[in-house]
Amino acid sequence: MKEFKITYFFDEEHYIRRFVHFETADEVIALLASERDRTISFWDRREIYHELNTANVRVIQFSEYHRNDHTEEL
Repeated sequence: MKEFKITYFFDEEHYIRRFVHFETADEVIALLASERDRTISFWDRREIYHELNTANVRVIQFSEYHRNDHTEEL
């Protein structure tokens, strides 16, 4: 499975980011199409719950995300 980052932009300064796992980008596109103009809910990485009406979103972007698994010791 690949990890994809989806960003929902409301304006130039306000956005919500979501991470999903799918095999292909086409599956992400299908997810976004199925969520168009309706309310969705999800938990983010910080364990914050979101309810989002996608009709209020101006731009949606997504890309494959590659996490940096290297941790730096302090």
